[in-house]
Amino acid sequence: MADPARAAAAAGPTEHPHIVVHSPALDGSRRVTSGDETLGVASHLDDVSEILRLADLYVTDVEGTDLIEWQGGGPEDWPGLSEEHHEA
Repeated sequence: MADPARAAAAAGPTEHPHIVVHSPALDGSRRVTSGDETLGVASHLDDVSEILRLADLYVTDVEGTDLIEWQGGGPEDWPGLSEEHHEA
């Protein structure tokens, strides 16, 4: 009879990578990393979802998941970026 633990180990790791959305830069953008690898730079919450999708890391709820560590503010913090754009 097959050992279920051995079969699960042979199927590959089920642990998700450690994803970090770093503190905002001066322009409000935030770097997104997985381990030592930079996956991209996000300017908005939707960018985080797209960066993860392009990295084949499908996270359906980037705001509520425990897979993402938000540094320097949560998913609602994008200082320096505004919905309002003023033209000079």
